[in-house]
Amino acid sequence: MMAKGWNAEKAFPPRRRKEKRHAAPAATYRCRYNVPPNIRAQRAVSNPLRGRRGEPYSPPRRGAKGGEPHDAECSFRIMKLCGDIGGTKALLALTDDEGALHARCRLECADFADFPALLADYLERSGIAPGALAGGCLAVAGPVADDGGSARLTNLPWTLDAGELRRRFGLPALTLINDFAAAALGVTTIGAGSLVTLQAGAPLAQGVKLVVGAGTGLGMAVLVPTAAGWRVLPGEGGHAAFAPADEAQLALWRHLHARHGRVGWEHVVSGMGIAAIHRFLGGADLEPQAIAAAALAASPGAPEGVEQRTLDLFLAAYGAFAGDMALALMARGGVYLAGGIAAKILPLLRSGGFMAAFNAKDGHSELAARMPVHVVTDAELGLKGAAAAIEF
Repeated sequence: MMAKGWNAEKAFPPRRRKEKRHAAPAATYRCRYNVPPNIRAQRAVSNPLRGRRGEPYSPPRRGAKGGEPHDAECSFRIMKLCGDIGGTKALLALTDDEGALHARCRLECADFADFPALLADYLERSGIAPGALAGGCLAVAGPVADDGGSARLTNLPWTLDAGELRRRFGLPALTLINDFAAAALGVTTIGAGSLVTLQAGAPLAQGVKLVVGAGTGLGMAVLVPTAAGWRVLPGEGGHAAFAPADEAQLALWRHLHARHGRVGWEHVVSGMGIAAIHRFLGGADLEPQAIAAAALAASPGAPEGVEQRTLDLFLAAYGAFAGDMALALMARGGVYLAGGIAAKILPLLRSGGFMAAFNAKDGHSELAARMPVHVVTDAELGLKGAAAAIEF
């Protein structure tokens, strides 16, 4: 079931928070526990960045390696939980009333039996006392109930229940939203420095914006301008039927249809799609990261190997999907490629196959070419969007 359109009618103006307050993600995403002292548990905790197990946590000194400068002003701020929960990883942080992020942490979902176990681990590692947080918002990669009270991850057998999480962790309030609703809100908080433009187009200031992204799955959401600000409409276009555009894609469709029955875009345009295409082309059963790395490492001018052909087919399908959705929604405000894959394969996205498929729209190719297309390089987009969704 598709989540009902998540409403940002309480108005998220185009830029409410200062972008500079968000530190750039570390090259290697690690837990950074600069937890404000007013919410730190008064007990010894294990801190992987500073101190040995059993030593009390203390915030990093200004300029200390491995941490962020501690802002004493945070001691007097109300702190809330924000998270971006995907099928592979969970990004968690605390946010204050100005949108600054603290105590960022990435955890692998496969290391935990369920989400409560993962959240308990994060809170313990961070040294956060039970009941110390004032609420929160979690972005979930899957359908969210109309009332925001529960959500089911599409690519992980986890269900999140907001009421249960509130009771267990002493949260006065907790909202669940779709992960691409959060990504869309995140787009309203970032600047040009977090974007790489594939097609400049001719943007309309009040045009609809489409946020789409392949990662573990394939998500999308729409930003619609209103007098009160941006309204966010999450969608499940990734589960629309895959439409082969040539003989190679038709052969892939037949291969996937024999295995799955109905074939959706997500079967092709996702991490699992990269692995499936690679197997279809005769390659070994490899992780998508390994396939992409091999394609990126290929020498220019060398004969195309199975990894390059895999990414060629993947990018053609990705471009066709993004272009179809952009045309359906008249995304004259721009198309933003988020998710876990696009930023990691930028050289391949720039090679031309993606944009050729995006703009191949018969009589409407000229219209498609007027739509700006950007790659979002900010790894914390969903986390910032979840923080933006919180009302203080």
